Amino acid sequence: MSWIIARRRRPVAGYAALLLGLVVVSLVYGSLTRAGGSAQAAPTSAQQDIAAGKTLFLANCATCHGMGAVGNPGVAPSLIGAGAAAVDFQMSTGRMPAKEVGAENARTSPVKFSQQQIYEIADYVASLGGGPPIPDAQQVSTVGADTALGYQLFSANCSQCHNAGLSGGALTYGKFAPALNQATPTQIYEAMLTGPEAMPVFADGAVPPQAKRDIIAYITATRAEPNPGGLSLGRTGPITEGLVIFLGGMGVLVLMAMWITAKRREPWDAAQPKDTGTSGTEH
Repeated sequence: MSWIIARRRRPVAGYAALLLGLVVVSLVYGSLTRAGGSAQAAPTSAQQDIAAGKTLFLANCATCHGMGAVGNPGVAPSLIGAGAAAVDFQMSTGRMPAKEVGAENARTSPVKFSQQQIYEIADYVASLGGGPPIPDAQQVSTVGADTALGYQLFSANCSQCHNAGLSGGALTYGKFAPALNQATPTQIYEAMLTGPEAMPVFADGAVPPQAKRDIIAYITATRAEPNPGGLSLGRTGPITEGLVIFLGGMGVLVLMAMWITAKRREPWDAAQPKDTGTSGTEH
């Protein structure tokens, strides 16, 4: 121990200890700086997306929804608190920007904006008042979902409007429940989360996330089912073929009845000269 104490008393040992301390401090400071830099990168990127979304919103959406997305009575609702999920649903399905003001906007194709632009506008709207975020891939995944339970949930909550065959149907005041044959799992989840148009909101408290995945699993499985009965006619019901046969048969019978009862001129009637009113005149 004496030789260690002797070395510690030398000036070089003090300098070495000081240098070692500086190295440790610099390493700790560097790690903190890198962590802080990465933490600041995300907010900067988010601010850039919000700024880009605001520019797109002002150019394409503010005419109807107003400056700052406060809405325009009788034209378009306020988007304060609507959330990113509502924006993504409306724009990714081509419903927005709307071509005209109507009772309800139908799904259109192609979509006007790229997915990145939609995300930017969604970030801007979300920055104004929060709201439901866009669900991630795990939230809409159907891995391990219960399709049978999804059928029960769909029958109890959705089939009255969207039809058991997912073909949709007419509602009151010019509104309609759209067909679900093109909706992606993300769009289905967003629709349940935000309640677009005439659809009610199925919040997580009413329909838990797992139940939403079960419904999505049922819808996607139903769309992939074959039609063993032949022509499905959009799966509007179980008797579509019978309806077509009935209407077609009735049409044929009506045409035959019209043909049989139509006035026809017999050959002997056509051979007689027409009465000109001068047959009783003597010459």
